[in-house]
Amino acid sequence: MNWDEVKGKWTEMKGHVKAQWADLTDDDLLAVEGERDKLVGKIQERYGVTKEEAQRQVDAFDKSV
Repeated sequence: MNWDEVKGKWTEMKGHVKAQWADLTDDDLLAVEGERDKLVGKIQERYGVTKEEAQRQVDAFDKSV
């Protein structure tokens, strides 16, 4: 699924994102607004991983949905 589709279906996708990254808060998900770069940033912040690792996780998530 591409991120234009994710952004359009963000309300539906939030549950999948929360299941994958349980440490993200509802406020985090609200701030992300379905934007890939914002999600990568929030994953970095909450999990203390590098940008590259966060991007890798989001890429894997893309393939799973």
